[in-house]
Amino acid sequence: MAIFSMNTTVLALLSLGLPLLGMAESATQSDDDADVVRSVLEGDPNAYRGIVERYQNRIYNVIFGMVRNQEDARELAQDAFVKAYRNLHTYRLESKFYTWLCRIAINLSIDWLRKKRIRKTSEFEEGVAAKDSGGSLFEGHEKENPHKNLERKQLYSKIISEVEKLPDDQKQAIVLREIDGLSYREIAEITGVAEGTVMSRLYYARKKLQQALKEFRD
Repeated sequence: MAIFSMNTTVLALLSLGLPLLGMAESATQSDDDADVVRSVLEGDPNAYRGIVERYQNRIYNVIFGMVRNQEDARELAQDAFVKAYRNLHTYRLESKFYTWLCRIAINLSIDWLRKKRIRKTSEFEEGVAAKDSGGSLFEGHEKENPHKNLERKQLYSKIISEVEKLPDDQKQAIVLREIDGLSYREIAEITGVAEGTVMSRLYYARKKLQQALKEFRD
């Protein structure tokens, strides 16, 4: 395979936007993914474009949920797609491609977090991640009720701060479940642990967050 030229193609395709909620992978998508992988392995690297376009937002969302920084999330997402391309020959066609790809993204995120443990959350506090293509999600509230808007921003900042304090295994469980919407079984496949362990990590992560956010309960 022409790895160098493919890396350039992947980077060009990854015009990643702001976070969007993930959606469950359909059976049709899984079949399409297998066909794309076969095409790439048979000598058509351009077929990989379909994979990138289909999953770029979801992979970005997952990584962004882990590292809390837009630029780093974009770079790590690019790395994930390139690494997946380089290792397509190791992918087992009987398993879901997205879970395989997401495992690569999660592992890259964890490695990044281990190298740069101390992270600031100013991007969130400034509302960078709280915007969609139409602008701030809180725009109407800013005009109608500044006090409520301030409370909402304080709550948002607190949530981000507390998620940041979670152990990596609990953080990735929260991100994969609450942001990407994956099932316990899918999370177990991605993280390489039993479903019961996934449920336990989610339980303790939610318990910690609820305790930390009790002042905002009303």
